[in-house]
Amino acid sequence: MNEKILKKVESGRRFAPDDYLNIFSSSSYAELEPLINVIYDRQKSGHSPIKLTSTIHLTNQCHVTPKCTYCGFAAGTSENGYYTPFHKTDSEIETIAKAIELSGIPRVSCSGAHGYGGEQAVSAARIVKNTTSLELLINVGADLTRESLEKISRYNTDTICCNLETVNEQLFHKLKPGENLANRIHVCQMTDDIGLELSSGLLIGVGESHQDRLNHLQFLKRYKNLGEIPIMGFNPYPGTPMANHPPCSLLEQIKTILVVRLMYPDIRITVPTPTIGPKNVSYSLKAGATNVATVIPENYPVDVKGVGSPVCGNLSDVLTTIYNLGLSPQLNPNFPYQTQKFTDGASVQ
Repeated sequence: MNEKILKKVESGRRFAPDDYLNIFSSSSYAELEPLINVIYDRQKSGHSPIKLTSTIHLTNQCHVTPKCTYCGFAAGTSENGYYTPFHKTDSEIETIAKAIELSGIPRVSCSGAHGYGGEQAVSAARIVKNTTSLELLINVGADLTRESLEKISRYNTDTICCNLETVNEQLFHKLKPGENLANRIHVCQMTDDIGLELSSGLLIGVGESHQDRLNHLQFLKRYKNLGEIPIMGFNPYPGTPMANHPPCSLLEQIKTILVVRLMYPDIRITVPTPTIGPKNVSYSLKAGATNVATVIPENYPVDVKGVGSPVCGNLSDVLTTIYNLGLSPQLNPNFPYQTQKFTDGASVQ
């Protein structure tokens, strides 16, 4: 790792765009390791708990046409995803939310397909906030109106997620031919204007350049209520137009997490276990991630598949990883969870 960058990190000096691009150009984990160690030491000494977020998938009946070229979530897109149409009932949402709460996980993401004007999200917010103590993130992308956002806000929803995925307009159109980037930007701005915390992230490994990623991160600075940036590494789903596109490497995900942490020292960085890979969570936490998403407890009452990959992170394994790193998880104090299970992580080249 470039000594100039290390000295800037250690002294707290401002980074230039070329410094971030220098990190992106690193060709191995070993090259990044000195910087990772600095970030990791700060994670341990800061004593800030690692947030855990579970998930409720509301519906996969998506009205976006044509479908996103990578999507394995929407009905009929991939046999490895949610192929059969579903729409969770109010009772099912409440049952799942209470199971998550009882597991000790403090936060849930309620996500769903498009075509409902945000009303599926309003219903989920009402149920989760009226029946549990869970922190709530709503993630239905651009399928929100001003009216539905205001309703969601009245239920004391904590965070709205609208991932731009890329701000390269040509690439966005290629990936999401049935959507418009401007609509997602509009939802982010409405969320910011209402005063709700905004979560908005990057989908990486889909053909974007390192400069595209940097442009995206700089673009997000316009939102005063931006509190969370998810980093989602692409994984191909069989049967989709991008089935033969290579998956995003773990190294690229780590580099991006490092850049986000240096550009946004205090922001929550989210890594969904289906995109980083459940066994690779330790690498993301050492690089600066502070929220592990799509964490599934043992008492989860229905079958669940991840978005980006069908494989989710098991709660006990995620907790073991956090404890083994000398870090602490954020757990619901009313529903404590303890684990003595130990597992090894994967390696990165």
